[in-house]
Amino acid sequence: MSVEFNHTIVFSRDREKSARFLAGILGLEVGEPAGVFLPVTTSNGVTLDFATVDFDIPMQHYAFLLSEEEFEQALARLVEQEIPIQADPHGKHPRRINRNDGGRGVYFADPAGHGLEIITRPYGSDPASELNGVTEEVPGAS
Repeated sequence: MSVEFNHTIVFSRDREKSARFLAGILGLEVGEPAGVFLPVTTSNGVTLDFATVDFDIPMQHYAFLLSEEEFEQALARLVEQEIPIQADPHGKHPRRINRNDGGRGVYFADPAGHGLEIITRPYGSDPASELNGVTEEVPGAS
């Protein structure tokens, strides 16, 4: 049997705001509501089902693998919308991207406070890359 990740529930204060935020940054569509869920589906068929809740939401981390072109477009949207970005999950390199595994990556938060990450290369895909640990400033970034 082939195992594939199919969907997950993403808790938010406002499912519409959070789903539209993610879809807008990644260039995806928001699907039709399905009961309490508002879906955003990635190109590999994984659905993030956004749900509005009224309890404390623990921060979750969601990472997305993009092509170089998609990354460039998403990064431009982040800069244009003045969404703070950083090259690392701890915020030690604000307004920068990382070059790990010879690709590009950046972290940012969604409206519910979840940690989002976009990368162009999977972790560990090039452990010998001379770009591992390198960060680059993003002009105009917040």
